[in-house]
Amino acid sequence: MIERIHRQSFCAGLYVFALLIFHTDPLRAQAPSAAQPAPSTYTVSGTVVSATTGTPLAQTRVTLTDTNNSRNVASLLTGEDGRFAFRRLGPGKYSLQGSRRGYLTSGYQQHEQFWSALVTGEKLETQNLVLRLMPAAVLSGKVLDEAGEPVRGAEVKLYMEQRANGMTRVMPAGNTPTNDLGVFEFFSLSPGKYFAAVSAKPWYAVHPPSAPPGSTVSAPVLVDKPLDVAYPSTYYGGTTSSDEASPILIKGGDREEIEISLAPVESLRLLFHVPEEGQQQGFQAPVLEKRVMELTGVPAGKYTVRIPAAAGQAAKFTEADIRNDGQELETNKAEPAASMKLTVELPSDEPAPTQLALALQDERGQIAAFNLVGADGRVAFDDLAAGSYRIIAARTAEKAYAVGRILAENGQAVGPNVNVTEGAELQLRVTLILGVASVQGIVKRGDKPASGIMVVLIPASPELQQDLFRRDQTDSDGSFSLPDIIPGTYTVAAIEDAWDFDWSQPSALARYAQNGQPVTISAGKTGTIRLHDPVQVQPR
Repeated sequence: MIERIHRQSFCAGLYVFALLIFHTDPLRAQAPSAAQPAPSTYTVSGTVVSATTGTPLAQTRVTLTDTNNSRNVASLLTGEDGRFAFRRLGPGKYSLQGSRRGYLTSGYQQHEQFWSALVTGEKLETQNLVLRLMPAAVLSGKVLDEAGEPVRGAEVKLYMEQRANGMTRVMPAGNTPTNDLGVFEFFSLSPGKYFAAVSAKPWYAVHPPSAPPGSTVSAPVLVDKPLDVAYPSTYYGGTTSSDEASPILIKGGDREEIEISLAPVESLRLLFHVPEEGQQQGFQAPVLEKRVMELTGVPAGKYTVRIPAAAGQAAKFTEADIRNDGQELETNKAEPAASMKLTVELPSDEPAPTQLALALQDERGQIAAFNLVGADGRVAFDDLAAGSYRIIAARTAEKAYAVGRILAENGQAVGPNVNVTEGAELQLRVTLILGVASVQGIVKRGDKPASGIMVVLIPASPELQQDLFRRDQTDSDGSFSLPDIIPGTYTVAAIEDAWDFDWSQPSALARYAQNGQPVTISAGKTGTIRLHDPVQVQPR
């Protein structure tokens, strides 16, 4: 987190009165000595406006931070016309950010987690800027039962379609229970495409278990069949299938309201056989007879079932399409879960940094498993379904790693994808490569520096090296810096208006790579590589 120390200045007329606070070095040029000429000073000024209406925003906190010294910070409040000005600045690079109640905090020309720094100097324009803040959105709604009555205590889960690292994925965006009126709310939402799902239980539902063998009664509890019901997980749009869920399109400043109605379905009983050890290792269900257990209150549908491991055996997975009451789970078709144990080797035998983690990415591009590397350099993934996985090194707070070699127990090279069969117990050795080089350059549109442009470092085999991509956004002088690059061959491309573009798809990148600028990071190369020629902006 960047330490924020607020500084406010008195500006006559258009600017508001504010208290001035300095910390070590104020954000202004130092007074010259009598023997030295006065240095040039610069101004960063502009207007804060709503990103949706263009209306100037008064009483907005604007913060300017020296990127070379995060303790050197100044802030002020905008006047009624939304104007701000930071004067008597020395040459350098500054981060500009605005925040206001009811709006999303945003940096200058921000896209995702990137925004453009402002560079002061001769012939560099840093005045008459426009800092756009997006109004925060609110999604609220009601959950109703089959009679149109509110459902209290229902769990509402919100998902958002995101393009993290250029890949389109639907990710969790929050969850909240409904109140006594069946109402829920999600605040401070960004514009985007959302989906909502509800899980709840009918307040009146009763799920009696079957009678154990030899019992003198037909069932422990007798209830009317209409009471033995359940609510299936229901998505906005009235469907129980995530693939058919209706999207909720939210724009900046929207106050969207929705209703999700639940419909009860017949509650089914599911019978299954488990090993005796399994009865003490995860199943909490009534026992009808030895090694036969029962689950009640199960809505019809398709499920993935994990069967706990017996002593000395692996857990098992099976798919179940539950349609009939008293249906027996076919555990004989269950597939043993696999495991993968990795020994991690770091460059130059350096000790493992704290919070170093490895992840397994499945064939759909989803993270299937994630675990920290232990102090002994080992990490284990258990309960894996059969499939093909890519091992990815997660970035730590200090360093970026990539997976180099993957070797099996017999020393044979594996990868880049690791094929896992059912019940397999893989022992692999993984060598990590440290990203120690950076690439810097200038992006131009014609002969002028281009600000706010996405710059992509594309590896030679993008479909196999997705963890080697790097991105940045150009600063006001067109400069960019791509850090933590692993040795290899790459192409640098600058693409205009591509922030919502699924650019990680190899086929989509081909034409941009053809017109990009090649760069090679040799093994052992450290420090900064500066591109001699400017990178030209390519239209989307």
